[in-house]
Amino acid sequence: MSTTTYRAGTLADVRNLQLLDDQAIVVDGDRIVAVEPWGRAQRPDDYVDLRDHLVAPGLIDLHTHLIGSLDHGSYAPFITKSASWAALQGVRNAAATLRSGFTTVRDLGTFRAFIDCDLRDAIDDGIVPGPRMFTTGGYVTSSTGGGEITDLVGDIPLPRDFRIGVADSVDEVRRAVRTLIHGGADLIKIIATGAGFAAGTVPGAPEFSEAEIRAAVEEAALYGKHVAAHAHGVLGAVRAVRAGVRTLDHGSYIEGDEIFDLLVERDTFYVPTTFVIKWVESHGASDFPAEVRRKVHEGLDISMEALRTAVRRGVKLAYGTDAIIFPHGANAMQMVDFAEAGMPGIEILRTATLNAADAIGTEDVGALEPGRYADFIAIKGVRDADDVRVFQNVDLVVKGGAVVA
Repeated sequence: MSTTTYRAGTLADVRNLQLLDDQAIVVDGDRIVAVEPWGRAQRPDDYVDLRDHLVAPGLIDLHTHLIGSLDHGSYAPFITKSASWAALQGVRNAAATLRSGFTTVRDLGTFRAFIDCDLRDAIDDGIVPGPRMFTTGGYVTSSTGGGEITDLVGDIPLPRDFRIGVADSVDEVRRAVRTLIHGGADLIKIIATGAGFAAGTVPGAPEFSEAEIRAAVEEAALYGKHVAAHAHGVLGAVRAVRAGVRTLDHGSYIEGDEIFDLLVERDTFYVPTTFVIKWVESHGASDFPAEVRRKVHEGLDISMEALRTAVRRGVKLAYGTDAIIFPHGANAMQMVDFAEAGMPGIEILRTATLNAADAIGTEDVGALEPGRYADFIAIKGVRDADDVRVFQNVDLVVKGGAVVA
């Protein structure tokens, strides 16, 4: 193992929400072994000089879809290409995500089961570059629900790997969870409501009962895993939080006291995905189906109001973007939405670092602290995190002690 010392002009201490001047970060192999003021550190003659940089932990996106693409707002094209084609797109998307400073992601589902797990393993083995991935292997979804390819005529049968997680009862949910975990999933993604891009489904309508979601939570817990819930509408979100999911993702149509009271009471992480809605709306997406454009437009104002309410109510927020529609690598652009909702920059940074790591359930990433992986970013000419737009263009990315961008 080799030791490298970095001298940071400004270091973001996301645990204590403060910025520290002139800090030494000592890296041994792939881990941080010390973080201390430069004046108290053992100062080597040879060090990496980042005195003109803001240094922050590697960013974390809790809601990505690296496999394949959704360029035209329809799931149907996923069956027109091979599994290897989807995997190769994943390689491209993973590299772009890493280069942008996101050194860890949760990848929340692929229609062809377990390709995400293969990509995770290829990255871990050094075969291809990419962020650390925590994968779901597929979706737990009701038949014809938000995790199915629904814009095909009904007499076209789908291959088995497209329907691994389809379940329509408590027992079938348990079976689906076991199948995904046995296949290599790190966590479970359950589709608790309809989806904006799944034809015919209604984002505000629940697609699993509370008992079915609870079955997923209980079964996953037997393996030491947690559950992330895709939920747009209030009723589906309430059911998911009551059932004990770790994160409530999207929440694009949630409003009213009940759901926010529950989020606070149960200490559930809320992962709003506002930027993807704004991106589709602002880019016109003229080739998207009219149904998709309508659903997106309906969620535009409600999703931002939900984010503002969550900030005001002190809901535990963690960062995730639903990266699949907008270009991979633009993940940091959603930070601007958090700023518009009233969060200070350093708190926004914590949602995308320490809070996100806590949501995953890992102490290996998320902060610049001894014992954690040496994952960090550096931005030249920046001394604070007040303007979160600076995170859209990073100058240095280090993952596991190695410079990757």
